[in-house]
Amino acid sequence: MNLSNIWALGVKELRGLMRDPVLMVLIFYAFSLSIYTSSKVMPETLNKAAISVVDEDRSQVSRRIADAFYPPYFVPPKLITQPEMDARMDAGIDTFALNIPPNFQRQLLGGHRPVLQLNVDATRITQAFTGAGYIARITDAEISEYLGRHRSQPAIPVNLTLRSRFNPDLNKQWFGAISNVITAITLLSIVLTGAALIREREHGTVEHLLVMPVTSLEIMTSKVWSMALVVLMAAGAAFVVIVQGFLNVPIPGSLPLFLGATVLHLFATTSMGIFLATFAGSMPQFGMLLVMVFLPLQVLSGGLTPRESMPDAIQYIMLAAPDTHFNIIAQAVLFRGAGIDVIWPQMVTLTLIGAVLFWVALRRFRGFLQ
Repeated sequence: MNLSNIWALGVKELRGLMRDPVLMVLIFYAFSLSIYTSSKVMPETLNKAAISVVDEDRSQVSRRIADAFYPPYFVPPKLITQPEMDARMDAGIDTFALNIPPNFQRQLLGGHRPVLQLNVDATRITQAFTGAGYIARITDAEISEYLGRHRSQPAIPVNLTLRSRFNPDLNKQWFGAISNVITAITLLSIVLTGAALIREREHGTVEHLLVMPVTSLEIMTSKVWSMALVVLMAAGAAFVVIVQGFLNVPIPGSLPLFLGATVLHLFATTSMGIFLATFAGSMPQFGMLLVMVFLPLQVLSGGLTPRESMPDAIQYIMLAAPDTHFNIIAQAVLFRGAGIDVIWPQMVTLTLIGAVLFWVALRRFRGFLQ
């Protein structure tokens, strides 16, 4: 390999990327607005859920129940009538509608078991199940306090002390912000290298490369290092500006150590992007191939769901995927402050996987150029 050729070809790739406004906007969005907005709307978080109350009892206990729903979990409930409830649910205005029947308080005081009706818009899946549990607990607490005439805590024989490590405030935005950066690293590294190769074909510059005194190894290496550099710089800026700056997410581990491990991951994923691009004749075809590859990597690599909860066969198969080891490294360093003494096995494995993917992609790339 001629290092000067690799450098010159890599600079050419960077210049070509800078002249592509669509990809530049995609890079900016993926490492800025996407991270910020996604972390603010984590699916497990109940935030300002729309709720209305049909109070047909008009009693003290019904008012206590209605007043118990307040921000940040719920918007202040709107008192509506029975006909309005169905119309608002059909229009998608309310996520929850609680119906308190007539004589509810009288039946409570008489020792009966009256029924409350909670209507849930289950199409809003991100809030429906979580919010229903919140409403059930809030309602039970208010009724128990009303009947007992005091606020009491249940007496249990064991004193359970809860210690929340690595996220003492149980803030889901911490997890969401870092996870979105990890996802963007994998996605953009595959997209940029694949787009670089397809751009050569669409612009007709592949033939120019074939008549130049450069080898396929030099061409592929230039695309790998240039696109990996762009993603690495964008990821570092996202951690400093968006994650630590705008979102105030603390990172207990070493950011340089994580970026060093990211280089190994990018070595594997950029090679994967070139491999996929050799099968695609255009960007739409490449996009379809990307969906088939990226979604399984994202779902089964342990970034969204712990690997231990998956079938054993899936766990063993996904050990061959670079995303699995990269997620282990990212969570260990960025969440738990681990050092290189903890993550070195995954770094070695990433290096081996990257070497295999690079070799496979190079063989395919040589056939692509011929």
